[in-house]
Amino acid sequence: MELSREETPQNDTLIDDDDDDTPMLSSQALEALKEFLAEQSRLVVEASQEEEEVALVAEDWRLSQFWYDRDTAETIAREVIILCRKVDSPAVACIACPTLYAYLKKIGPEVSAQLLEYDKRFEQYGTEFTFYDYNQPDDLPLSLKHSFPIIVADPPYLSKECLEKVTETISFLSRPGQSYLLLLTGEVQKERAAELLGLRPCGFQPHHASKLGNEFRLFTNYNPGTRLDGWEAE
Repeated sequence: MELSREETPQNDTLIDDDDDDTPMLSSQALEALKEFLAEQSRLVVEASQEEEEVALVAEDWRLSQFWYDRDTAETIAREVIILCRKVDSPAVACIACPTLYAYLKKIGPEVSAQLLEYDKRFEQYGTEFTFYDYNQPDDLPLSLKHSFPIIVADPPYLSKECLEKVTETISFLSRPGQSYLLLLTGEVQKERAAELLGLRPCGFQPHHASKLGNEFRLFTNYNPGTRLDGWEAE
């Protein structure tokens, strides 16, 4: 609100300068204005961030569902888009990782992707949804067999059995020749990921919105170079 000079109290809130008739704010008023502008800026940033969030269904912990936070999902989605540019006829299989599928389709809606997921709430994705039970690793449509040069997998459980079965699914889905694999799982699976799939951990560490206690890692079968903070030194 702008005050006229007649309305301004005769104190140090506004100070007249003999050489410049422009009103000047006192230090107290200037500090209050700075706080107001900072708060407005914060609200604008938060509103912008909320608009960028991807709407997801609620986690169902009975299905061992824990969604990744936005930074994790966006980082991996952008990596997948880079990989799509490296292959002919790119197609992405997202095994039990609906968060990453949702952000991938937000950032790159043109990307051909398939979500393999047990939770049938994700049938909302139409033909890009395939029901998947990791206990039946290759009980999938034959049309998906050897169709994907890029696979992102997030096994629902941190067990040897689960990773072994997901490995079978990866073998079923992988396109012959060069293929890119990204695996998100717990640090405890490091040796198994190397043994079963020949994967190495990256420096980039995934985080969940629910702040899980287990430390998670991102493993790949290719050297990402400077992306994803590179491969961890052996």
